[in-house]
Amino acid sequence: MEAFLDFEKPIHNLERRLQDLRELSREEGVDFAQEIALLEKKVLLLVDETFSKLTPWQKVQLSRHPNRPHTRDYVDALFPDFMELHGDRAFGDDQALLGGIASWSPGPGVPAIPVLILGQQKGRTTKQKMERNFGMARPEGYRKAMRLMQLAERSRLPVIALIDTPGAYPGIDAEERGQSAAIAESIQLMFGLTVPTLSVVIGEGGSGGALAIGIGNCVLMAEFSVYSVISPESCASILWSDSSLAERASEKLKMSPTELLKMGVIDGIIPEPKGGAHRNWPSMFTHFSQALNEHFSPLVLAWLKNTSQVAATVAKKKTKSPSARTKLPPGQLLQRARLAKFRKLGNFALAHAPAQNLTEENGSS
Repeated sequence: MEAFLDFEKPIHNLERRLQDLRELSREEGVDFAQEIALLEKKVLLLVDETFSKLTPWQKVQLSRHPNRPHTRDYVDALFPDFMELHGDRAFGDDQALLGGIASWSPGPGVPAIPVLILGQQKGRTTKQKMERNFGMARPEGYRKAMRLMQLAERSRLPVIALIDTPGAYPGIDAEERGQSAAIAESIQLMFGLTVPTLSVVIGEGGSGGALAIGIGNCVLMAEFSVYSVISPESCASILWSDSSLAERASEKLKMSPTELLKMGVIDGIIPEPKGGAHRNWPSMFTHFSQALNEHFSPLVLAWLKNTSQVAATVAKKKTKSPSARTKLPPGQLLQRARLAKFRKLGNFALAHAPAQNLTEENGSS
């Protein structure tokens, strides 16, 4: 049975009528071309009208749509030679967090280079959801991610992280094995990487579970994804002791890509096909690939160029020149740019803080 959200029901009903008319035309040999064209136009208009005025809560629902492409779907479509790597070498293999090596070309005519792919995987069937723990990683998942990021650091592999999780798993077993420490260590490790890093929110970006692999030189979001420190349900439970007020909480959290782009939290928005990624996977994969080329390729190409120049300089023993001594290595430049990017996130809040609050703070200090 095809899954659809409540606000998608009028679209679904119209599409069913369109499908029935096409089947009737084929079975009875009657020409309904004019009626089919009219219905197709109505469907497109209804999709445009519905998705042009989505509420914050409807956007949250879209980010969780059961038919939305997950990390493995993007990997299979865009990185066909992906080789998955397993385990944290300490406790076990957490299937909620996917990781492995693939090849990717950063531009036309540029040879493919190996990259590290990380991402949460929710699962689609009931069995898969249980195996993947609904995309909520335990400490061993984040320690697996750290192990693979350390491998990427040693092997000089750019890192691409796909974020799609309601949050890190909050179970007792996860807390016993150091969930908060694993997340903190993963964040710290990502800040110290000397290779280019890209983080993309493709669905839900929830809490520290998302941020653990979200420290990118470039951070992108799909058009109908969300990114927040807490889910609307949990926020409503804490603020108003009623999780049913999640819709109200979603309006206050500013979780959408447009809001986060204004605040400088993200660097770009990946457009989705009409009606969302779940309606047209191939088109979404094309948009994702274009976003990689637009936002990540320049960073990777500059890093490759600078790295090769430094290697050539060392080989020719020209490091004694003043310019060579003062110029930072490419990896350190990436580190500093990443740190500066996240340090300036608070500037927006300070710039838009009420003047009364700022005056009170200055007076108290």
